[in-house]
Amino acid sequence: MSASTQTLAVLHCHPATPDTAVENIKAAIFWDQGGLLTVTYVLSGVVDQLRIPPEPLVRDVVDLWKHTCFELFIGAKNDAEYYEFNFSPSGEWAAYEFRNYRDGGPLRADGLDTKVAVQRGVETLELSAVVRIADLPGIRFDVALSLGLSAVIEDLNGLLSYWALKHPPGKPDFHHSDNFTLQIEPVGVDAAAIDYTAKP
Repeated sequence: MSASTQTLAVLHCHPATPDTAVENIKAAIFWDQGGLLTVTYVLSGVVDQLRIPPEPLVRDVVDLWKHTCFELFIGAKNDAEYYEFNFSPSGEWAAYEFRNYRDGGPLRADGLDTKVAVQRGVETLELSAVVRIADLPGIRFDVALSLGLSAVIEDLNGLLSYWALKHPPGKPDFHHSDNFTLQIEPVGVDAAAIDYTAKP
């Protein structure tokens, strides 16, 4: 098995929430042998027509999903437990843990230190985030992951569009199992090879 796993994906806009300013949103996921999961979202479109949160005074907040925000859902394959990360273009982030569908709350893990980097251009908005699998107590490094990727995009009028790998019938619901369509196999390293104290 290789020392890393890389996957590419495309997010789709919910048909009930169209956004003419966004052409597409693509993502790349990279899981390395040190247990770091990196996700990069690239939004293409007319960025000046979007409401992008400014740089904050704090780094870990709630309700980021009420404005422009990229999201990552992580669960072990065939397990009801999962984690949600919200990444704002402001650099802020938030993390949640769930025992089952929408049954959970904020993730309180010692040393949790997610990294977010943002690049903004005229026609692209790129956000990269790094999550340590070792920070997620319910997931082992040697199991296959089921991932869900999504985004909430706010335009200058305050209207929101909802993007996901796959939408279930009805209203947007990123927690629905239909969104967990990416399956990533473990990178095949010994637990001893992972530095659980290092920060990305």
